[in-house]
Amino acid sequence: MGETKTANGPGIIIVADDHPLFRGALRQAIGGIFDPLTVIEAGTLDEVTTALGGAPEVDLVLLDLKMPGVNGFSGLTYLRAQHPSVPVVIVSGIDDAATIRTCMEFGAAGYIPKTTPIETINRAIRHVLAGDTWTPPDIPLAEGDKETADLIRRLASLTPQQMRVLTMLSEGLLNKQIAYELSVSEATVKAHVSAILAKLGVESRTQAVIAAARLDLPG
Repeated sequence: MGETKTANGPGIIIVADDHPLFRGALRQAIGGIFDPLTVIEAGTLDEVTTALGGAPEVDLVLLDLKMPGVNGFSGLTYLRAQHPSVPVVIVSGIDDAATIRTCMEFGAAGYIPKTTPIETINRAIRHVLAGDTWTPPDIPLAEGDKETADLIRRLASLTPQQMRVLTMLSEGLLNKQIAYELSVSEATVKAHVSAILAKLGVESRTQAVIAAARLDLPG
């Protein structure tokens, strides 16, 4: 994560949620964490990545699991692969133990349900910035089964571009359609697909899509 920052110095936090009112609530919750504090608001995953590209000194991303450009856990895995030095804390309306555990296994630095009081959100974020992790203390996170944990690790090993290709495979796109969307050649797409199959330990696109379904949120 690099050098730990405190409220005594300047800092930058990206607040990513597609609801402006909740972004405003988070602004209030993170007040005083840095002095001065720069808050960058984002309503889509593209806006998050643009902000990270324009502000390389971002200290933290607060990310909702349900927003444009985010397919379940894919937004988290994309950001962790693309910007591994920037901690990501999930702030979500979903508060079941399985979802929280999966997010932590995908590399989240913390998980804060949207029902969490403002004061607790502030303390949780300070914990993360100090190098710790934070999850709701009243939600026990029992160990998941080994098969699921192994698959999550395999999915987390995909590069950002491979994750995008896998997401497009899940949407039923053909290689030539994926190539067009990504502005690459079909040969490049085929190479990505081969790498995806190898990393996931599967033999077909169909099996890869089934594995990708683990990126979807429950319910």
